[in-house]
Amino acid sequence: QVQLVESGGGLVQAGGSLRLSCAASGSIFSINAMGWYRQAPGKQRELVAAITNGGTTNYADSVKGRFTISRDNAKNTVYLQMNSLKPEDTAVYYCNVDWGVTMRASLFYHYWGQGTQVTVSS
Repeated sequence: QVQLVESGGGLVQAGGSLRLSCAASGSIFSINAMGWYRQAPGKQRELVAAITNGGTTNYADSVKGRFTISRDNAKNTVYLQMNSLKPEDTAVYYCNVDWGVTMRASLFYHYWGQGTQVTVSS
């Protein structure tokens, strides 16, 4: 079983920044990819950014150049630095882990944390 605890969300004005953190624990031996997803009201949960244990990253087109994902393998923690935030970034943000090199569609995973709310005002 995997436990995921996200933190760092909040209310920020457009153009502002936030840094999210997610600590993974439990049955996570040899995990490879870690990623961030988000879900806005009435929308499906979408992958925002992912990173392998070797540091390879990929981003959704909507956040490229504004968000940066990083991780601390010793702490099993993944971070998401979000800059130049826009109102359309408003969502609940979740993290997850995978034993493969890529994160999959959200429906693949059965375990999720409580998420952290990010609200960007215009």
